[in-house]
Amino acid sequence: MRIAVSGSIATDHLMAFPGRFTDQLIPDQLAHISLSFLVDDLEVRRGGVAANIAYGLGQLGLTPLLVGSVGLDFGPYEIWLKEQGVDTGAVRVSDTAQTARFVCITDQDSNQIAAFYAGAMSEAREIDLAAAAQDRPDLVLVCANDPAAMLRHTRQATGLGIPFAADPSQQLARLTGEEASELVDGATWLFTNEYEAALLAERTGRTREDILASVGTWVTTLGERGVRIERSGESELLVPAVPCGHVTDPTGAGDGFRAGFLAASAAGLPLLAAGRLGCAVAASVLDTVGPQGYAADPGLLAERVRDAYGAEAAAELRPVLGRDA
Repeated sequence: MRIAVSGSIATDHLMAFPGRFTDQLIPDQLAHISLSFLVDDLEVRRGGVAANIAYGLGQLGLTPLLVGSVGLDFGPYEIWLKEQGVDTGAVRVSDTAQTARFVCITDQDSNQIAAFYAGAMSEAREIDLAAAAQDRPDLVLVCANDPAAMLRHTRQATGLGIPFAADPSQQLARLTGEEASELVDGATWLFTNEYEAALLAERTGRTREDILASVGTWVTTLGERGVRIERSGESELLVPAVPCGHVTDPTGAGDGFRAGFLAASAAGLPLLAAGRLGCAVAASVLDTVGPQGYAADPGLLAERVRDAYGAEAAAELRPVLGRDA
């Protein structure tokens, strides 16, 4: 299965704060916040939601097509992605802007404060999906990106008759209700976390039932509680998370889940198996620093699934993990 992943490509600057953000907030001074956090650690990592998901799909044996806009500084990052099995032929290089930057501070409770510089990402709206994807993909995943690019690529996928998956995530805060509705209506898959699910309903002025009726399958990640998978007219499916003893860094866990889920779906596996593999990949991300610091080792993933869900669950994933399952 050929999956095109349209979205952000960025460099992540990840910092660790040894205290709690909440301890630094003075309730009667919230209108005048001026804070500086002395951090213990800084990691510079490759990131961006589209690149993270494409990396995970490549690790799991697919050859995803990455669609996004970057700066002239992208060279070493591109080599890395190609080595992981990612097709970068549809990546646009800006002549003027640098690759996007994500700057994030994480406290000891895994709360995060972040900023995102769009840079070259703002030029992603110039990418023509039909021209970029010379080999027609079987699915287009539209992730957080320049909002105009998200709308354009959703419209182009629909116009070309290509199934698409909607993953608006962080950009929901910038979208109008009409734009958010256009990005999700008709999606084969809709991905959100729990907060984004509530924000999507608020932003569009629609009930969860209305949104669910407009998509094929709605997949909502619930953090340590796992994932909820819903289809209109059917009972919801809850998949427990794969236990992770110590969270090294939460950045990119949702992207890892999406890669595992879509890889299993591409192999024709049922929703429950797809959810379980997604949770196993997410746990691997949590074990490492940065969203592309993990290796999706089939043996380790099979062991995680076996420990969390049983031997039969691991065996069901053999189309993706091979004999290790």
